[in-house]
This record gives sequence, structure tokens and C-alpha cells, in this order.
Amino acid sequence: MTVTKCRWNAWDDNLMKPGVLVISHGSRDAAWVRLVDESVAKLELPAEMPVVASFLEVVEGRLIQDGIDLLEEAGVTDMIVIPLFVSSGSTHIDEIAYALGVKAAPEKETDLEPFRVQSRVHFGDPIDDDPLIARMVWDKIKNQSAAPDKEVVLLVGHGSVHDGFRQRWERGIRALAEHVGEIGAVKHADYALLNPDSVGDKVRYWHEERGMDVLVAPLFLSEGYFTKKTIPSRLEGLECRYSGDTLLPHPLLTDWIKRQILTIMNSLTLL
Repeated sequence: MTVTKCRWNAWDDNLMKPGVLVISHGSRDAAWVRLVDESVAKLELPAEMPVVASFLEVVEGRLIQDGIDLLEEAGVTDMIVIPLFVSSGSTHIDEIAYALGVKAAPEKETDLEPFRVQSRVHFGDPIDDDPLIARMVWDKIKNQSAAPDKEVVLLVGHGSVHDGFRQRWERGIRALAEHVGEIGAVKHADYALLNPDSVGDKVRYWHEERGMDVLVAPLFLSEGYFTKKTIPSRLEGLECRYSGDTLLPHPLLTDWIKRQILTIMNSLTLL
């Protein structure tokens, strides 16, 4: 694991030393990991602080505890944590926040043990309905659009079968779909989840009952089993357009991470 350094304004090391821990899910696919690393490596911050990309699972030697240890070995006193997940409805957000000591107990039982962390943790927000992400989604799907006044954009996310988490998924992806629809000036925008499965029903509704051309956009950080296998299987035999293009690679993800960091720094008067 490498520590990326970014330039900052004058800083009193005797008081505080901030660092950034970007956490995403992780994958056995090296290309998946590389896309996250590239987005993080492009960060340009107004301070020379250590920035580490870590992963919840699978990526050996680069797990969350590894990232915490690297930052604290670098003298970090205040750890800005950016959860690089697409929804606050992810159970992973809940368990990571608990394991970092941000919340006293998880809402759902988890096997994730509390991390060893000495620095103060400042926990950011997942993507949800951020307008920057909406622009990324539209950039990925706009080549599929031919007649916006006859089209509906259908965002497809992982979702959750767990009460409370499912509702957060729905709130975020619904609002994000609306942003995407406004940017693309399409007739309608909607969403579907893999869990509980609503993909086929939504495509049939918009195409067969409403007579719309359906543009399906996967709301996933990078390509993987869900975008290559699961979603196509749910779309089999249905009339729609699906490119399978995920959020990464895209330069705006770096902008989103940077904005999250600066928002937290401003709230702590670190700038």
C-alpha cells in the first residue's frame, strides 16, 4: 500500500495533523482496484497530508486496518474517512462506521470487529444523490440516447432486503435518477433494484405500458459480476439499451472525493 501526499497550506503540526482514508469495497479484479487507486492518486488538496486508499475486503495488505496503521504511523491525529460507496443504504456503511467508533452499535449484526484507531475519526458521506455523480451517470449513458422526449433513464442499483437500509437505498437512487433525467433532458427517470428485484418489472412497465425507450444505467463503481452477469440476466428478452458502463473511470469521481474532504476540513476549521 502506498501513501499519496498532497500539498497543503501552512499547518501547525503541534496541534493537528489530518490524513485521509478512502474506503471502498474491494475486488479480486486488479483492474477494479486500479481504477480506485487512479482516482485517489489524482487528488489535489490544499494541504500536504497523507492519503490512503483502503478496502473493506479481499485486497490483501490494503484492508481498512492497514490504512489506519499507515496514517497513524505518519503522525495523523485527525482521520477524514471517505466511504466510497454508492448508497447510505449499504450495510457496509453501517458496519464500517461502527468499527471505526463513529456509532456505538451497528443497526445490523456484523462480523467486522472494531478497528485499532487512536486518531479522531471524521466520517464522510457515501454518494447517494450527489449531482456530480449524476453528471457521471449521464456521461456514461448519453451515447445510448437518440430521442430524449421518448426515453426513460432507469438506474439499477444493488439495493438491500433489510428494512431501513432498503429505504435509504430507495431515497438516494430515486433522487439521483431525477438529477440524471434533468441533465439528460429525457422524458422520465426511474430506478430499479437488484434486491429486492424490480428490474424486469420496471423495464416492462416503461416500455410495454408507457411506450418509452428504456436506457438502463448501472449504479456501480466499477465493472464486476453484477454489471457483467446479474443485470444482463435480469434484462434478458426485454426491450432496452444497456451498455454496462460503470461510474469509473471518470475524472469527476476525484472531484467528488476532494469536495467531501474539503467539506469536512472546513467544518473542523482545518483550512
